[in-house]
Amino acid sequence: MERYSAAPVEAPRRTWRKHRIVLVALAIAFIVVIAVVRQLQTRQKAPAASGPPPGGAFGGGKGARDAPVAVAVAAVTSGDIQLKIPALGTVTPLATVTVRTQISGLLQRIAFTEGQIVRAGDFLAQIDPRPYEAALQQAKGNLKRDQALLADARLDLTRYENLVKEDSIAAQQLDTQRALVDQYEGTIEADQGQVNTATVNLIYTHIVSPVTGRVGLRQVDQGNYVTPGDANGIVIINQLQPITVLFSIPEDNIAKLMRRLHAGAVLEVEAYDRTDSTKLADGRLLTADNAIDTTTGTVKLRAQFDNHDGLLYPNQFVNIELLEDLLPHQLIIPGAAVHRGAPKGVVTSFVYVVARDSKTVSVRPVTLGVADGDRVAVNSGLTAGEIVVTEGGDRLRDGAAVELPTAP
Repeated sequence: MERYSAAPVEAPRRTWRKHRIVLVALAIAFIVVIAVVRQLQTRQKAPAASGPPPGGAFGGGKGARDAPVAVAVAAVTSGDIQLKIPALGTVTPLATVTVRTQISGLLQRIAFTEGQIVRAGDFLAQIDPRPYEAALQQAKGNLKRDQALLADARLDLTRYENLVKEDSIAAQQLDTQRALVDQYEGTIEADQGQVNTATVNLIYTHIVSPVTGRVGLRQVDQGNYVTPGDANGIVIINQLQPITVLFSIPEDNIAKLMRRLHAGAVLEVEAYDRTDSTKLADGRLLTADNAIDTTTGTVKLRAQFDNHDGLLYPNQFVNIELLEDLLPHQLIIPGAAVHRGAPKGVVTSFVYVVARDSKTVSVRPVTLGVADGDRVAVNSGLTAGEIVVTEGGDRLRDGAAVELPTAP
C-alpha cells in the first residue's frame, strides 16, 4: 500500500498567507497616507478661511466692527516743534589749576580742607619764610651800604669838578671819579634787583588760590620739603561754576549751526544724565572747533552751564540736546499714534482717526515731519482738532468700532 507525503500541499498554502499579509499591510499604509494628506490640506485651508483679510490695517472687515475696542486717544494740536541735535558729551572744568610751590622749602601749614570751595586769593599753604626773610634782609643791607658809597663818590665828584675848574687837579682824576660814580649806580641797581627778588620769594612762601573753584585731594602732607619740580604739586583746583561740556555733532549739521551763530543766535543746550531721563542743567553754546575731525566726520562744540547746584561734575558723561532751531505753527501728534505698514509694497505712515460719532475709526495716511521727544510734527494728512488713537491701535482696522475713555 502506497503512502503520500503532505509537504507539497502545505507549501502553497503558506506562500498564499504571506502574500495576503503583505497586501493587507500595503492597503493599511495607503489608507493612512491618504488620511494624513487630507488632514494637511484641511489645516492649510483653515487660516485662509478664518484669518484676517488681506491688506492688514488698510483692509476692511465686517467682523472687526462687531466688538468695540477700548482705546486711548489724543487731539491733533498746533504748536512749536524744537529741532534738536542729540550728542554725547563730557563735562570739563572751565579751568583746571595744579597749585605748585614756586620756591623750595619746608611746608609748614596746609590751610585748606579737601573738597572745599575756595575763592581766588584765598590762603592755601605756607612755606617756611625764615630763609627768605634773611635773604631779603641781607639784600637790603647790601643796598644800603652801596647807597652810602654812591653818596660819598658823588660828593667827591662835585669837589673834583670844582678843582678842575681851578686847574688844581688833573682832568683824568675827574674822569676816574665819574666812572666810580657810574659803577656805584650800577651796583645800586643790582642790589635793588636782589631786594625785589627776595621780596617776591618771601611772598611766594604764602600760597594762595589762583582761581575760584573746588580743591581736590591734597597731594603732599604738612611737614614735607617741597620744590617747584614736584610733579603733583600741592593740590588741584577745578573751576566748577561755571562749567563747560565738550561734545561732537555730525559735520552735516555744522553749516546751519554756524549760520545761526553768525546771526547772533543764542543756542540753548540741555544736559541729561547717563540714562537720558533726568535733566541736570540748562546752558548755552559757546563755540565750535575750527576744524572737522576727518576720522569721525564730526565737529567738537563747547557749551557752558552755570552749574549753581553742582550737578555737573568734571569728566562726567552726559547726554546733550542742542536746540538747533524752533519750527513754529506745526501740527503735532503723539509719537505713539503713528503706525507703519506696507499695503501695496510701499512703507507708509498712518494713524487711526476717530470719526465724529466717536464710535468708529478710519485709517489716514500721514506725512511726518521732525520729532521732538515723544511729539511728532505732521506735514500733511491731518487737521487741528481731529482725534487720533494713541493706545490700542494694534487691534484696530479701518472702520473698526472703538470705545473711548470716559475721562478726558
